[in-house]
Amino acid sequence: MTLVELTGSRLDDWWQRVSADPRVAAAWRWGAPALVLLVAAVTRLAWLGLPHEVVFDETYYVKDAWTLSHLGYEAGWPADANGAFAAGDVDGYRPDDPSFIAHPPLGKWIIALGMLPSGGQDPFGWRVSVAICGILLVAATMLLARLLLGSHLLAVIAGGLLAIDGNAIVMSRVGLLDSILALLALLGAICVLVDRRWSQARLAEWLGRRDPRPTDWGPVLWRRPWLIAAAALFGAAASVKWSGLYFLAVFAVYSVLSDAVLRRQAGVAFWLTGTMLRQGPASFLLTVPLAAAVYLGSWTGWFVSDGGYYRHWAEQDGNAWTGPLSWVPTAFQSWWHYQEQMYGYNTSESSPHPYAANPLGWLLMIRPTSMYYTDFEDGTAATILDVANPVIWWAGAAAILGLLGIVIVRLTRGQRVAPYAFILTGIVAGYLPWMLYLHRTVFFFYVIAFEPYLVLALVAVIGLLIGHRDDPAPRRSTGLAVVGGFLVLCTVVSLYFYPVWTGEIVPTWFLQSHFWFPTWV
Repeated sequence: MTLVELTGSRLDDWWQRVSADPRVAAAWRWGAPALVLLVAAVTRLAWLGLPHEVVFDETYYVKDAWTLSHLGYEAGWPADANGAFAAGDVDGYRPDDPSFIAHPPLGKWIIALGMLPSGGQDPFGWRVSVAICGILLVAATMLLARLLLGSHLLAVIAGGLLAIDGNAIVMSRVGLLDSILALLALLGAICVLVDRRWSQARLAEWLGRRDPRPTDWGPVLWRRPWLIAAAALFGAAASVKWSGLYFLAVFAVYSVLSDAVLRRQAGVAFWLTGTMLRQGPASFLLTVPLAAAVYLGSWTGWFVSDGGYYRHWAEQDGNAWTGPLSWVPTAFQSWWHYQEQMYGYNTSESSPHPYAANPLGWLLMIRPTSMYYTDFEDGTAATILDVANPVIWWAGAAAILGLLGIVIVRLTRGQRVAPYAFILTGIVAGYLPWMLYLHRTVFFFYVIAFEPYLVLALVAVIGLLIGHRDDPAPRRSTGLAVVGGFLVLCTVVSLYFYPVWTGEIVPTWFLQSHFWFPTWV
């Protein structure tokens, strides 16, 4: 037997024997993902009520969520309200002083759901809705990895890496909006992927009912429930933060291009014009109006209440629309003006901030965000430092570049690139639009919106390193050893960083050992 004929590894042989037992197979199929979710739950829920303080931008979103749930709109608070709020005085808001907000209401409604059972007085309640979204984000990442890469092992690795990453953990443990946005956008992307398979099957059915003709433009597929679901989810994501609109736009383009590719592969004669002139407009009508309706619906509280910011703007002298649009209800005119003011704020806000992070440096993790810091007199300190696991993050950033190179090479060879192209599409939607706002004050933690795709890029490269069971034994064994060592290193680094991700009180020297660069302080 030659060396080339020796395939697989001893680990493969052992696993083949062990997994022949149905009980072991079932434990692997269900138990491994369950263990990942257990890790995600523990890292996100344990001691979630600490620190018992309003940290970072919780000063906006938690208090806004509380007034939103009571008034239907966000109300103002006294300048020194954070201490009183943390102490249990949650009724200090001013109903007659509506607050201007920078982001739509849906994310704050979701935060409010966790606050209501405890009366808003428990920090655990401020953060539990976001923590649940963070756990579900891990589950959704595993699902997407399974759908894209077709490997249960790679899906478990993807979920495991996100479960132990610092940025994902921190953003699940504070009452901010970004993990909610990330979850809704990722669920929308999953629906787009499922829609691609749905459309492929419907296209095959159409072709099976008729002989191909040289004049075929292909069918117009109106019954696309997964695309409709994606539109609703992307609309919900935009109802949390406007950056959700980029996911809608980018994945809408992906959907149209995917339709064109499927029709070309199926042999439709006018596959490109048929997509652009027939299916494209139909897909637009299936998605954009619904996403807009979901966004508008998220403002229901503002419309049905009476005291929201700009609520009566159009009723003031000289503000109401005239001419052809004068018939539009004044409430909608006031709402539209509010959106214009929000847009102006979000595109021009450039106030100096000590933790502002230029998007050009996000993949290098140059400037993480300190959410909380307290220095005690006994030589101890506590912090919530939003820094990702450096091994996972930098390896993921390198994997994105590697995956881009792989796609380019495979395209030149006419090879399959669909899973990798989908991952890169998510990176484009979550990251590249921020290149338009280099002048704006932004923060590193915004990366949670595309972090699942960074992890998927890393896992896709891991899959290439691992190879297949029928690969030559030396290659297979080396790949498994390298990946196994990498995963162990990721776990050790996460255990080392976990105290500074969760606000634990630690010796000051230990805390300082985590500041690897001056920009991390």
